[in-house]
Amino acid sequence: MSATMPATNVASATRIPSKRTILMCRPDFFTVNYRINPWMHPEDPTDTSLAVRQWESLYRVYLDLGFDVKLVDPIDGLPDMVYAANGGFVLDNIAYGASFAYPERQPEGPAYMKWFAANGFDVRKPQSINEGEGDFLLVGDVILAGTGFRSATDSHRELFRIYGREVVSLELINPSFYHLDTAIAVLDPDPAEGEQANIAYLPSAFNGEGLAILAERFPDAILVNEEDAAVLGLNSFSDGYNVVIASRAKDFERQLRERGYNPIGVDLSELLLGGGGVKCCTLELRR
Repeated sequence: MSATMPATNVASATRIPSKRTILMCRPDFFTVNYRINPWMHPEDPTDTSLAVRQWESLYRVYLDLGFDVKLVDPIDGLPDMVYAANGGFVLDNIAYGASFAYPERQPEGPAYMKWFAANGFDVRKPQSINEGEGDFLLVGDVILAGTGFRSATDSHRELFRIYGREVVSLELINPSFYHLDTAIAVLDPDPAEGEQANIAYLPSAFNGEGLAILAERFPDAILVNEEDAAVLGLNSFSDGYNVVIASRAKDFERQLRERGYNPIGVDLSELLLGGGGVKCCTLELRR
């Protein structure tokens, strides 16, 4: 893990951190014993104890930032449950449950919905295939919704019916970036009134229509290079000032610092073997 504070500058004074409430799951049963994305190679060994140590470093970063971190118990036989972001989408105290595309992960949906119900959320059982906050990102009052590999477009209509927020569909076209949160990072989760929330994204992950939408809505977005995206640098989590990212995403780190954010690098290389990074391990709980 590495954490570097930026030099004092005018831009950084405009970035205000906000306390976040998140849900995580320890990777006690993490391994790669099937292949449902290009990152996964079951023939290669994985180190569960290393995955736990790396996850604990991320957990400590969040605690040090003052986040309220909740934990859901891992379940033996569900190695991908560590990727909590896929477990649902939570907004306005309503938890829209996940319905996974692949059979190997389908039991995770009920497990997360059980946790949501036990912790006071209004749980909505999904009617359509969706993989939660992996494909649904709240940017200001708008929900960016990914499709193309995992979540069905029907789930975007469900989102609108449940939350009454504008939902903007974006088609992903690169199988290495099969969830929206691998191709877009939300940098300003709570923009000030009248200010535009900003994002960072990988242009090659989207089709032409999606690129036009992103360019129009986020003209000041950070464009991340292929090298940083390939270590899931965009799979990051921001409180509006501190942005927790993959420690190897050096150019993204530079760009964030230039914009007045405080990038904090963590090493989740073992969890990357399953196709997940910082954001994959982090589900935001919005009451």
